[in-house]
Amino acid sequence: MIPVRSFAGRKVALFGLGGSGMATARALAAGGAQVVAFDDNPDSVKKAAAEGIATGDLHGIDWSGVASLVLSPGVPLTHPKPHWSVDLARAANVEVIGDIELFARERRASAPEAPLIAITGTNGKSTTTALIAHILSAAGRDTQMGGNIGRAILSLEPPARNRFYVVECSSYQIDLAPSLDPTAGILLNLTPDHIDRHGTMQHYADVKARLVEASRTAIVGVDDAFCAGIAERLERTGRDVVRISKRLAIPDGLYADGERLMMAERGRARPVASLAGIGSLRGQHNAQNALAAVAACLAVGLGEAEIQAGLASFPGLAHRMERVGQKGRVLFVNDSKATNADAAAPALSSFSRIYWIAGGLPKEGGIASLAGHFPSIAKAYLIGEAAPAFAATLGEAVPYEIAGTLQAAVEHAARDASSDPADESVVLLSPACASFDQFRNFEVRGDTFRTAVRQLDGVTPIGGTH
Repeated sequence: MIPVRSFAGRKVALFGLGGSGMATARALAAGGAQVVAFDDNPDSVKKAAAEGIATGDLHGIDWSGVASLVLSPGVPLTHPKPHWSVDLARAANVEVIGDIELFARERRASAPEAPLIAITGTNGKSTTTALIAHILSAAGRDTQMGGNIGRAILSLEPPARNRFYVVECSSYQIDLAPSLDPTAGILLNLTPDHIDRHGTMQHYADVKARLVEASRTAIVGVDDAFCAGIAERLERTGRDVVRISKRLAIPDGLYADGERLMMAERGRARPVASLAGIGSLRGQHNAQNALAAVAACLAVGLGEAEIQAGLASFPGLAHRMERVGQKGRVLFVNDSKATNADAAAPALSSFSRIYWIAGGLPKEGGIASLAGHFPSIAKAYLIGEAAPAFAATLGEAVPYEIAGTLQAAVEHAARDASSDPADESVVLLSPACASFDQFRNFEVRGDTFRTAVRQLDGVTPIGGTH
């Protein structure tokens, strides 16, 4: 835990008592703050009170004595309208911040030299965060990973001179962290997302840009117009900007040339790393993640050999193009995290001969946007509520069967793929759907797939159990 000593002896209001909210309340109390915590869910308030956290309805407190309102990132700050606790705080001229801001203040106060890598973007944040943390850890660095991935940031070990922090930041968290100042900040990409919470795409982009604006080294993916514009603006203000591109051979920065990761300076390029043979980093989207990781690790002092070793040993993330087993020339891949068509596209673009398991609770738009990937699909195995609609979209373009259940889909896909003469065929769970018709969440769906694959005769497991 990181005790938040910057509020010792001061009154702090806290709203939101989920996982990160509880961790924040504990950290504030451990640092000597006078916490009063609340939530719109009475059960959450009872749970906090039972743990010894001081609770109270923030409607009835004297806001004139409050130093800060600490807001959980899931609670609306601006759109569609501010939460009532935000209105009360602002009416009393009380700052509204989040747990990432508390961490930033504690780091500056106790160990400002502790390297901090912060990662944001619409897609790829979690993989990039996990990859950077893995490279650092594999190189023997004392590494702490958290934020929007895994552990709440204030549950990590306290800042120390040679302790590296790798923090995934959502737009909500950045919005609540006005003084976040990473050693290396990464903005991977920007596409429309969470507009209901930001009002406009421009506001969403402006919030995301704050992370790199305050970074000592700003690492920006320039394959979309919003990010390219942000990189240009930062450079005009004198910031150290490292551009990355998975598509273009840019004259300055890092880019992907097939499996080689190239570093360019004034038009001259040399390879700094390679993704050849690294199954956990297949696909163009993972090239961008790897480029960002290389740039960040170089920025905090790692050598190229250390980075290459970390890339090569990266196991990947559970449920994100996770290789779970191999049987002869058949590879089994768990991409259960793909809960809509856009999320399924990267996996479908990464393999040339696919036995595709898809379906679940359908999202708006279905899978029509994936038509460009249909030529790579040898056969589809459709499950859940979406099966009839997906079948209609596939039509005569892709052979399919209504498998109904995930277990049946795995068995049938494995049987068919094993007789495919291709050098590699892939049984891919990339559902393009929510899981809630048959599973509690996408993790349970992915775990079920992994178990079903490993129960097949002759399958060699890949990776751990996650």
